[in-house]
Amino acid sequence: MNYNEAKEILHDMTEGDSLLRHARSVELVMEAYAEKFEEDSTEWAITGMLHDADYEKYPDKHPAIIVSKLNDLGEEKIAHAISAHYTKWNVPYTNHLDKALLACDELTGFIIACCQVRPEGISTLTAKSVKKKLKQKSFAAKVERDEIAKGVELLGVDLTEHINFIIDVLKNHKEELEI
Repeated sequence: MNYNEAKEILHDMTEGDSLLRHARSVELVMEAYAEKFEEDSTEWAITGMLHDADYEKYPDKHPAIIVSKLNDLGEEKIAHAISAHYTKWNVPYTNHLDKALLACDELTGFIIACCQVRPEGISTLTAKSVKKKLKQKSFAAKVERDEIAKGVELLGVDLTEHINFIIDVLKNHKEELEI
């Protein structure tokens, strides 16, 4: 599957601006991590792009629909990573791609939420500010902090460095992401 085919799948399954922005932001972060780890950047970008593609239309079946579609297309590695992007699904983490998606998904969404409450958006956002908000349970209350912690642990990165990495990637796309 190439990038344009993946984008078509996303847009066939997802219409909401918020979820499309989340898909794009996780795509960008995953692509950047692929480059850092010297992995296949297209594969990683597609994984980030499609990880929640079925959530809007099939929230009760998420991620089974997109995982099945990807398996049918022969994209088993991407399908597996998407099936593992939530620890409570008890899917094993077998490679860097699986671990990176878990580490990037919730935290990228959380960082976007942090941007939305700042007058200057991402421009002046720091890891210290994000970590402070992480401790504030009432802020972005649906974001599961334990998922972020487990992802960081599995990926083997320092939380502050990981936050800074994501902020830097998102800053490069702040106009597109409207943050």
